[in-house]
Amino acid sequence: MLNIFGDKVVDFNRQLRYSGKLPEGFQVLNPYVDNPETMKVMQEFYNKFYCDSNRRKLILGINPSRHGAGVTGVPFTDTKRLQNVCDIKMHSAHTHEISSVFMYDMIAEYGGVKDFYSQFYINSPFPLAIIRLTKERKWINANYYDDEMLFEMVKDFMIWALKKHISLGLDTSEVFVLGKRNALFIRKLNKEAQLFERLKILEHPRFIQQYKYREKQLYINKYILTLNNQL
Repeated sequence: MLNIFGDKVVDFNRQLRYSGKLPEGFQVLNPYVDNPETMKVMQEFYNKFYCDSNRRKLILGINPSRHGAGVTGVPFTDTKRLQNVCDIKMHSAHTHEISSVFMYDMIAEYGGVKDFYSQFYINSPFPLAIIRLTKERKWINANYYDDEMLFEMVKDFMIWALKKHISLGLDTSEVFVLGKRNALFIRKLNKEAQLFERLKILEHPRFIQQYKYREKQLYINKYILTLNNQL
């Protein structure tokens, strides 16, 4: 039986598959299947920062982007931050993802990666990347809530995934949800499945980086105060 938190995360990711239906024009990307090095660096990350049995709190994004966890297998972590901050080099890909920039700036002010990851586990209700085909026949990032039919098709899988995350040994007294629209859907899932006692909602890193960049420090402060239960 797995007792180390990181081992359980690696085991979850190793077995992660989505075989359900999707609306026309949507696809799911599984980096653990598509790139063998993703499995390697993901395992190295969790062995490095989660090699304990700490009871952590969950931070929930939306679903991985193609340039963040959709490549590295580590939520809100592009290859730049993976190498420069976590000291784990990925050779087969080089990515920059703006949400990763905000998260790692916030983590630095929180106390650094070792302290932060010893207390928090980040993932998503839909833990694989979703892409959609545009009218111009280009594949771009998509969110699980972008299409009503998409949400209905993946809802049961998301509840299953959230229960699996909780089974890793998470504190369910509260969950930190990134993105106000994301929170609307997490509330629906929580009402149906009774997963968490309280939801605490924070602005999504991508929103902050794109639209509130001048106020970035205020949002970093808000994150830290909220995560420390001071807001």
